[in-house]
Formats: sequence, C-alpha cells, structure tokens
Amino acid sequence: MARQCKRQAWPPSEVQRCGDPVLLDDQGLVQSRPALGNGYGAKHAQTCWPGLAGARLQTVSRRQKHLSVTIGTQPTTKGLHLLVDSIGIKMLGEGEWQTKKHGADYRRQWRKVHLGIDAATLEIRAIEVTDNVTGDAPMLSCLLDQIPADEIVASVSGDGAYDTKGCHEAIAQLVAQAINPTRNNAKPWKVQRPGAQARNAILAATRRLGRKIWKKWSGFHRRSLVETRMRCFKLLGERVMARDFYRQVAQLQVRVAILNRFTRLGTPTTVVVTMP
Repeated sequence: MARQCKRQAWPPSEVQRCGDPVLLDDQGLVQSRPALGNGYGAKHAQTCWPGLAGARLQTVSRRQKHLSVTIGTQPTTKGLHLLVDSIGIKMLGEGEWQTKKHGADYRRQWRKVHLGIDAATLEIRAIEVTDNVTGDAPMLSCLLDQIPADEIVASVSGDGAYDTKGCHEAIAQLVAQAINPTRNNAKPWKVQRPGAQARNAILAATRRLGRKIWKKWSGFHRRSLVETRMRCFKLLGERVMARDFYRQVAQLQVRVAILNRFTRLGTPTTVVVTMP
C-alpha cells in the first residue's frame, strides 16, 4: 500500500512574500523560478523564505488562490484624508494569445482596481478588484469598510463619478467631509438626509464661487496625489499574470503591500531640534 504523504502547512506570510520577486521582475512563477529557490537562487530563497523550503511552483500558485494578504499600514491620529479612484490593469488570457498568434480581433479585458489612499502618508489603505464593467460609485462603501472603526476619517475625495446618493450617505455615516465635485447638470436633491444635505451644500458653493474656486477652496486638488500613486502601482506591472480571478486579486494585494513597504522605507523621519 502506498504511503500517504503528510500535507505541509505553508505559512501565509511566506506565500505572500514569495510573490515579491514575481511582481518586482514583472514575470510569472515559471519565469521567476531561479528567484523562488531552484538552481542558482536556492540558497537565497532558503535565507529569505525559510518557511517555503521545498515548495513547488504549483503549491505556491494554489495557495495564492485562498491567500489572505496582510497589507501593512500606518494609522493616522489627526484624521484620515482618503483619496479614492480606480485604475485599469490588463489581464492576460486566451484572447491575447490568439491575437499574438493569429492576429484575431478581440475586445480587451481588464481588471478594475479601486484604491483608497491616505493623503498624508500616500499609503494605500483600501483596495477592491472588480471586472471592467463595475462602476466606481458602488465600490466606495466597500473601500470605507476596510478603514478601522476606531480611526477618524476627516474627508473623502473623489471625482464626479462619486456624486451619487449612496456615496454621500456612506461618507455621512462616518461623519466625514465629502469633497466630490457635482456634475455639470446637477440639480439639488429633495431628500432630507445628511448625505443629501452635504451634497446640496457643495452644489450651492459651486454655483456661488464657481467650480475653479471651489476646487481650490475645498482642497480638491489634493486628489492629484492618487494619480501619482497609481503611476507607482503600474510601475510594478501593467498586467496580472494569473488567469484565475482570486489569484489575480491576491497578486494585486501583494503589489499594494510592496508599495506600502517601499513608501515607509522612503519616507524621512523629521525631528524638531531646538538650538541652545
């Protein structure tokens, strides 16, 4: 009778760290084989990932599907100014292979990544991954749910896509300031709710001051920081290598964890020195 092998328990943190060389090199698991511990990089892998000694590429790929990625963040004490926006990430699949091989026409497929960024530290505090047909407004409540309940949210800034009743109500429940410009043909809402009242106040101020002055007065231009962070997000790769949706989500979350780690390492620590 064949002996049954014992199922090894790979630590989730080690599986998450195993995706670092894959993302930094913008390659798949097979192309990153030397960095994962086969051949020349075996000693380096045993030093960096001691918990994954002897792990195969198939094992790492399977565990990524159900991986709970830990994203390190630094909570704020003076109030979180959250900047929200979305970005498209290209997805590889059968359609792209057909185009390269046979020149067939196909519609590009994307994964939409919704991000919430801290304006003070530029760390990504919330992430959601959807298909390319999901709008930005329905995902705002999911991004806000990822913020710890004991952390104060001072403001939430977004573009005109977040000018909906659901978005304003979600922001009002956090007792935060909504900095979302109204649309060009916007009309006052008749619903007497906190979110609707805050949105009507934005509309009244925009009509009185003008859109350009309102953006400068409300601090809306601070939202340009999210564009800078999205550029850094795409520098780690403009596409995802995995084909399964849950593995794609894990790879994108690992990318966020890497960016936050780089942000903390590159942020200087300023100390006030008093002269004698």
